[in-house]
Amino acid sequence: MRPVSPTIRRSFGRRAARALLGCCAALSALAPLGAQQVFRSVDAQGRPVFSDRDLGREARDAGIAATRTDAASFSRIALPYELRQVAQRFPVTFYSSPDCGTPCDAARQLLTERGIPHTEHTVSTAEDVQALKRLSGKASLPFATIGRQPLDGFSAVEWNQYLDAAQYPKRSELPAGYRQPAPTPLVAVAPARAARPADAAAPSPAAPSQTPNGNPPANPAGIRF
Repeated sequence: MRPVSPTIRRSFGRRAARALLGCCAALSALAPLGAQQVFRSVDAQGRPVFSDRDLGREARDAGIAATRTDAASFSRIALPYELRQVAQRFPVTFYSSPDCGTPCDAARQLLTERGIPHTEHTVSTAEDVQALKRLSGKASLPFATIGRQPLDGFSAVEWNQYLDAAQYPKRSELPAGYRQPAPTPLVAVAPARAARPADAAAPSPAAPSQTPNGNPPANPAGIRF
């Protein structure tokens, strides 16, 4: 067996060193790719979505947070990402009354058909009316807010303009099974406390004021519709 000449050994060593450096460079280039995790989730239309963020976990977290904040207290079903972002920036609150009739029905229908997540508060008692006056400066319904923008009375054109400006979708993008939360009184009603013996002997409250025909006033708070 012939010995390898020093020249050949040096040439082989240089080639081996270059090959080793090339492998190290390739591994260094691939390292960030291997370290970046890719998450798979499903959007509202059932299509697979791949992202560097765990969108499924974000949606679940949003569903949990929906029970804690007004900005997202629309449903336990998570909203699509873009719609959720708009609803958090510009939450919609709608104020109505059982006696409001057609104007409130039309306003509610617009929000429903357009798929606007919103919170609805009813104005029924004198305390509710006083709270409404503090919010809007008036005692008229329907009333709504989009973020900080008040909407006094119902005008489909005006309401749509402000919803467009807030970048709400023109058509409903709510997921299947989504349900708006039930309306709640504007002023929370304290639970009735159990009667005590002393309470039983207390004088009964005065009867409500009467109208000229002898019937209680239909709208004692003076709400305008």
